[in-house]
This record gives sequence, structure tokens and C-alpha cells, in this order.
Amino acid sequence: MSDAKVTRDGLEGTRPGREARLWSQGAELDDSGDAPNSVRVGWGAGQRRQRRRNDGEFSSYYGEPIINPPVWGERDIAGYLFAGGLAGASSILAAGGDLSRRPRLARRCKLCAAGALGVSLVALVHDLGRPERFVNMLRTFKPTSPMSIGSWLLAVYGPLNAAALLSDVFRRAPRAGRTASVAAGALGAGVASYTGALIANTAVPAWHGGHRELPFLFVASAASAAAGFALIAAPAAESDPARRLAVLGATSEIIAEQVMERRLGMVAETLHQGKAGRRLKTAKALTVLGALGAATLASRSRLAASLSGAALLTGSALTRFGLFEAGMSSARDPKYTVEPQRERLAAQAVPDPQA
Repeated sequence: MSDAKVTRDGLEGTRPGREARLWSQGAELDDSGDAPNSVRVGWGAGQRRQRRRNDGEFSSYYGEPIINPPVWGERDIAGYLFAGGLAGASSILAAGGDLSRRPRLARRCKLCAAGALGVSLVALVHDLGRPERFVNMLRTFKPTSPMSIGSWLLAVYGPLNAAALLSDVFRRAPRAGRTASVAAGALGAGVASYTGALIANTAVPAWHGGHRELPFLFVASAASAAAGFALIAAPAAESDPARRLAVLGATSEIIAEQVMERRLGMVAETLHQGKAGRRLKTAKALTVLGALGAATLASRSRLAASLSGAALLTGSALTRFGLFEAGMSSARDPKYTVEPQRERLAAQAVPDPQA
């Protein structure tokens, strides 16, 4: 406790270094009790002052993040996002193979879907810490919760894909197996897209700001990955759907990413900086090269098909890991939380000329 005494001449008996300062040394408070060169953030009773530095940028108290970054492990969650998307899109391609009488394409895509689903579940459970936590998520069904919807999608999709695969491998109940394959393909679209809605439903600026585009981006990236695997594993005589899906997925992925960048505004900086920027730049190059190879050389050369497929798979994985890192970077830097909020408040304060 301080021993300082208040006198007519000021404080006496102060101990240097013990009196806390709200702002930088020498800063004075204005008439409202706030520090100058600061901006009010929030609404109602939750309003607080956010200091603006002289260079026009923002810093939070003690330089700490304004929001709590997710505690997710990168390898577990980014791997879960990639593997889940690969599984869902592979089931769509497998259903197409069944319906178009391409049995080897369908079987290998079912195997890919089963393996990728297993990897995604292992990664998810490892991040949760205990397997029963996944089971606990099935106790309720909440349509407004991406986590709840995703849990139920996985719980229904997994057995359907397994039934389709077992029927194909053991050549039993072909009609039931084909029905299960088509049903798994129908649910595969949801499995590939719900993870985009899941991370967009957070307060992380780079994810929440792209909530409209992320599901489309994830589906397109998953389609590229599934097509890439099929180009590697399926025979050339049956890989025509995979080549078409590769071009469609890559094109849609690039368009969705560009639209998301424009909507993010200044937060899009996180997609081009540091580790996230390197990953996403490499991912885009590999995706374009893979799609070009699939469209031109894959039908004539087995080596070209395999290289194109590997490029598409690697590009899709780097997209998920890059987006994960970009989101974490935006959560750690206070300006990506404050600046967009200020812009929205300023836009609301501008009167409508047509009013």
C-alpha cells in the first residue's frame, strides 16, 4: 500500500515506480476522464477505451489480444479440416463412379473416404482430449450450431460410407451398397462444407469476416483434393470425372478466395503475411498447376496424372493450414479486431443521402 500523502503542494512520500499509469508517461486525461488519442470500443456498459498510437495503429492493454485466440492445435484441427473435406468430396466422386459404372474409381474413392474420415476423427478426438467428448456432442441436436450439425453429419455419414465400402469389397448386397454410396455422397457435401461454417462461427477476424465464402472455399478445396487422389489412384480409363472435378474445384477455389479477400478488407493482410502467406501462395500455385495438368496431360500420361493429383492434394492441404494460421494471426493482433469495428461504426454514422 502506498504511503503517499495529499498536501496543497501535491503528493508527498510517493515511491518511484509504484504508481500505475493508465497511458504512456506524461499523458493527461481529457474532460471525460479518458486518455487523449483514444477511441471508444463497444456499446453500452461494455464500452472501453482503446488507445491509438501516434502512427494511427492500435494497441491493446499491455499489447495483449483483444479476443482470446482459439486453443486448437494446428496439426490436429487444420489436419481435421483437410481430412474431413477430402472424405466428403471423395464420397461424392465415389457415388458418381457407382452411378456411371466406373467400379474401380468408385471403390478407390470409398477407400480414400474411409481412411480420410478415420484420420479426421483421430485428429478431432486428440484435440478434444477424451473420446467421450465427441459422444457428448451427440446428446443434443441444435440446428443453429455448426458443431452440433457437424457431429451428427459425421455420425450418420461414417456408417453409410462404411456400408458402401464393405458391400463393394465383399461383393454383397450390391443394391443396398449402391444406395448407401449415394446417401454418403449426398451427406459428403455437408461434411466437406460444415467445417467452413464451424470456424467462421467464431470471433476470429479472418474467419468470421469470410463467413459467406468459407464454406464454398472449403467445398472447392475438398473437390480439388478428392480429384487429385482419384487421378493418382484410379485408372486412366475411368478418371474422366476426376479430371473435370479437378478443373471445376480449382477454379471455384480461386474465385471464392478472391471474393473472400475483397470482403475481408484490411484483415486480408493476414492471408499474405508470414507463414500463412507462404502457405497460401504455394497452395494457389500448386492448385493451378494441378488443374492445368489434369485438363491437358493427365488423360495421355499416367505420370502427368499422378503429378497433377499430388499437386492438387498438397495445394488443398496447404490451403487449410494457411487459412488456419491466418486466422490465428488475426486473433493475436488487436488491430484486426478494432479497425474493422471502427469502419463499421463509421459507416453506420454516415447519414443516408436518400433518407
